[in-house]
Amino acid sequence: MRATARVTAVLGPTNTGKTHYAIERMLGHRTGVIGLPLRLLAREIYDRIVAQRGPSVVALVTGEERIVPDRTQYWVCTVEAMPQEIGADFVAVDEIQLCGDPERGHVFTDRLLRARGLVETMFLGSDVMRGAIAALVPHVTFLRRERFSTLTWAGSKKISRMPPRSAIVGFSVDNVYAIAELIRRQKGGCAVVMGALSPRTRNAQVALYQNGDVDYLVATDAIGMGLNLDIKHVAFSSTVKFDGRRMRHLFPHELGQIAGRAGRHTEPGTFGVTGEAEPLDEGVVDAIENHRFAPIQRLQWRNDRLEFGTVERLIASLEEPTSHEWLMRAREADDLHALKTLSGQPEVRDRLRSPHQVRLLWDVCRIPDFRSISAAEHTSLLTRIFGFLCEGKVPNDWLARAIERIDRPSGDIDTLSKRLAYIRTWTYVAQRRGWVEDESHWREETRAVEDRLSDALHGVLTQRFVDRRTSVLMRRLKQKESLVAEVNDKGEVTVEGEFVGRLEGFRFRQDASNSPDEARTLRQAAVQALRPEFHLRADRFYNSPDTEMDFTEQGGLMWGEQAVGKLVAGPEPLRPQVEPFVDEDAGPEVAEKVRRRLQHFIDRKVAAQFEPLLAMGRDETLTGLARGFAFRLVENLGLIPRELVAEDVKALDQEARSALRKHGVRFGQFTIFLPLLLKPAPTRLRLVLWSLANGLQEFPESPPPGLVTIPHIAEVPKMHYTLAGYHPAGQRAIRIDMLERLADLLRAKDSRTGFEATPDMLSITGMTLEQFAGLMQGLGYRAEPGERPKVKAAPAAEAPAEAAVEAAAENAAEEAPAEDSAAAEPVAVEMESFYTFTWAPRRADRGPRRHERPQGDGRGRSDRAPRAEAAPAEGAEARPPRGDRPDRGERPHGGKPKGKGGKPDRSKDRGGERNQPKSFESRPPRSEKIDPDNPFAVLAALRDRT
Repeated sequence: MRATARVTAVLGPTNTGKTHYAIERMLGHRTGVIGLPLRLLAREIYDRIVAQRGPSVVALVTGEERIVPDRTQYWVCTVEAMPQEIGADFVAVDEIQLCGDPERGHVFTDRLLRARGLVETMFLGSDVMRGAIAALVPHVTFLRRERFSTLTWAGSKKISRMPPRSAIVGFSVDNVYAIAELIRRQKGGCAVVMGALSPRTRNAQVALYQNGDVDYLVATDAIGMGLNLDIKHVAFSSTVKFDGRRMRHLFPHELGQIAGRAGRHTEPGTFGVTGEAEPLDEGVVDAIENHRFAPIQRLQWRNDRLEFGTVERLIASLEEPTSHEWLMRAREADDLHALKTLSGQPEVRDRLRSPHQVRLLWDVCRIPDFRSISAAEHTSLLTRIFGFLCEGKVPNDWLARAIERIDRPSGDIDTLSKRLAYIRTWTYVAQRRGWVEDESHWREETRAVEDRLSDALHGVLTQRFVDRRTSVLMRRLKQKESLVAEVNDKGEVTVEGEFVGRLEGFRFRQDASNSPDEARTLRQAAVQALRPEFHLRADRFYNSPDTEMDFTEQGGLMWGEQAVGKLVAGPEPLRPQVEPFVDEDAGPEVAEKVRRRLQHFIDRKVAAQFEPLLAMGRDETLTGLARGFAFRLVENLGLIPRELVAEDVKALDQEARSALRKHGVRFGQFTIFLPLLLKPAPTRLRLVLWSLANGLQEFPESPPPGLVTIPHIAEVPKMHYTLAGYHPAGQRAIRIDMLERLADLLRAKDSRTGFEATPDMLSITGMTLEQFAGLMQGLGYRAEPGERPKVKAAPAAEAPAEAAVEAAAENAAEEAPAEDSAAAEPVAVEMESFYTFTWAPRRADRGPRRHERPQGDGRGRSDRAPRAEAAPAEGAEARPPRGDRPDRGERPHGGKPKGKGGKPDRSKDRGGERNQPKSFESRPPRSEKIDPDNPFAVLAALRDRT
């Protein structure tokens, strides 16, 4: 240092322009170096100088970043990264009072003792360093800077009452996030600033605050280190912090350093406490307001004359004590702890063969523990890096894999923060000379990854802690500006460009609000835009065709995909009413227009789907019992279980039945119904109308169309199946019209001696033989399984019964084994399964289940057992109950016995009720009813003949 070099200590409180003064002094020299306490602050000063002198002459050097142009004149650095051997004309160290910091103080003390400029040296900081600087730096000149504005104690305030342009200070990440979340809910959002953030993320967050997008800032004590922000009030959420070793109270000068961020330039500032922080003592408050603090008595110090002969000598030099009255040996730092740990490992000690390896080990141990996972994890990483460097350099493929695992800009705040901490390790490694193969490549690569992660972290922080919509609205309301609201073609409502809700039909669905005040503001702003939109939509809806509307199976009314109303019970099941979904803000005129259009829609829908039923109800030619029965059908929406109207059906004469049949009424064995109303569309509407008329809270849904049978769920009422067009039978429910077709086939069978299922029966139900057996059991039949040899080739249908008997006998004789041929090999016979069905309803004393009893006996006696079952006469045949004879258009082919001349037997009445069951003598002989496909029947007939 030249003998004429000047050393100046510029001391004073915050907001005195010390840093600005130092930058001006540096730019007045040809070359200069300035050391700053934070990487964030270094980046801010670098950008400021670049704006004045250009990037070609300004360098930025931190632990993780190195931008050094070829023509560098001015170096902006963190204090730890300051170059000391370049011979700059000007050297400055900011926040020099950190010489007393237990963790980093020894670095600042070293710069105080050794960093000098060729022409001028400047130390910037608090008045508490005046005595120490005077004692340790000879020929120093002190320059006092006074604060531009006043700083006043404001007491304790709740966060909900925090004034705008406030900074709330926390001392842990969890505390900062909790406060930020609370402010977002109550104030619309905040920016977050922490020392662990990358410069890119920190600058983006600060921009949110400086631009006025948010009025609140939540930060750690990093804001006390020279960050220039427009803060009017600083609130401490705590006055206790963890200093790396223990929890301790902040010193008054530390509180003053942070509180001094309030009030920039000539604007006055205030400070106070919030949350669980206790109010400050009067003495502390007075010290902060008047900037009078106790001076620092001892500075942290560590020997700078290191010996690298052996690792033991290096450790000893680092632990060398001092007897200077102003200095005290610093506590064991992280780098010294890592050195002791690594030097104790055999694989590391074996490599320490020269001072060069010892120096290299010390350089590796100085890699900061950015990850802060655990000491063991950190030393393990350092061991791996030291091993690579002893063999040459860090391998490219290994470094590439490590960076690739980190380069994932997705995840939550904690995940992205951890990845940023990890990439800082490799950024630091890439900045060391000779540690990697292609230094420029890896510096650019790690910087790019850090930028991507920083942008992602800024986005996540903003998304979580900033509600732009609320911030905009609150700011405009404070400025008493009118809010501009719009509605787009998708129904999205925006206020000042921010989404606030959606118009669904004629109801405004407001987006989630965080406070009642915000909700009222959003509603008020949105309604201004919605009033004309409601009228336009109502006109468009009123003129829209019925094809754009529909009803749901729970009674809702839809316009496209938007709910616009619901059905409610009317005076009659076929006259439902509508209730429109219209906001009160739309007005009664819009509500009435929507209601009328919906009523027209549902009235036309009922008229179209139930036209046969409504026509029958309007038919004035129906009189007497027929008119009463028609009324019952209309009241039950076209379907009535026969068991409920058995006596009414019995009372109807043939003329009344014929009149009802003209309207499509079918008198089935199980159900009286109109076949046209079994189609899917009327069925779907019938379930809704019946549910409305009966006041159900949850409506039954119609089965998918096209299914002949559906599962029978015991918990579902039987009436629900009937209304859906199905009749429960066993484990399945069969469609009503198919059940009546099946009943027509069953009436032609001998239900006393038993019969087998025909292909027509299985085809009608769409079931397998086993499933059909379960259905028949549910209808009141007994199903007896059996097996028999499968006949490969049946005799021709036109062959006489005798020929079939003789052919079967011959086959049986040929297939029968001879008595004297016992040794012959057995022939495998293919067997087939079959069921024999007989009418066997449960007896009354056994408690028959409802679905196993017949639903009618053919004479309207649905509540009594068939006569053949109750008291069969000797020789009489027991038969299942019969329904009405089908009309000519409904009669299945071959479903009824014929009379003479092939004409239908007219001995039965038109309703289809049978006379007394015939006796066995009136039937043809058994031999004339041989089934040629049944070998057992054929063999039995052959034995009878012989």
